[in-house]
Amino acid sequence: MTFAHAALLFGVAIAGGAINSVAGGGSFLCFPALLFIGVPPVNANATNTLALWPGTLASVGAYRREFSKANPRQILSLVLTGIAGSLLGAIILLKTPQLTFLHMVPWLLASATLIFCFSARISRWVRERETRTGTTGRVTTGAALVQLVIAVYIGFFGAGAGILMLALFAFMGMESIHTMNAFKTMLASVCNGVALIAFVVAKAIWWPQALLMLVGAAFGGYFGAHYAQKVAPAKVRLIVIFIGAGLSIYFFVKQYA
Repeated sequence: MTFAHAALLFGVAIAGGAINSVAGGGSFLCFPALLFIGVPPVNANATNTLALWPGTLASVGAYRREFSKANPRQILSLVLTGIAGSLLGAIILLKTPQLTFLHMVPWLLASATLIFCFSARISRWVRERETRTGTTGRVTTGAALVQLVIAVYIGFFGAGAGILMLALFAFMGMESIHTMNAFKTMLASVCNGVALIAFVVAKAIWWPQALLMLVGAAFGGYFGAHYAQKVAPAKVRLIVIFIGAGLSIYFFVKQYA
């Protein structure tokens, strides 16, 4: 790893951690950066997961006051399905050939970018729910199954999963956008942590790159979450969408031109 590569990865990780805490989408920066310096695609995805995980965990600490506002029984069901789904997704990734996954990269990035395109609309809908009274909710079998599918995606790739979880929480009856962001961050930490166990056991992580990036991501994640609660994330979402669209086009051209 050259000095230029190290500087690139560290800077990208700071930005990725901050973006993850505000709107999600840090993988749009960190995963392609690893590919650009020559890390094989499956290993880049595993390394990216480790690099961003401490930043997500640090964001949980910044949201700690919000955890008293939700029903623990609701969250327990989602955590259990999240653990099972993310482990399954990680195993599927590890069984996927490098070349096959490389061909999937532009489609995964494009799909995640489309998810982000609807993030503002979903956020407005969530805020409208905050004004309603008498909203209650409980975890249903359907909600748990949806979280299982989201968790499989997190273990396999994960970019854009945050907005899917926000939508799920709104359907479940959660009212505060900050509470929803807190539990989104917590579940993402759990799911990625479980996937990391599989990646470590399979020796899929490139450790020098991962350790360098996780320091930057943790720094960006904590301070990003701190300021996210004071400012609207709409502008950050636009940046994430722009980056995702640009990278999708780049990888489509690289793969199919």
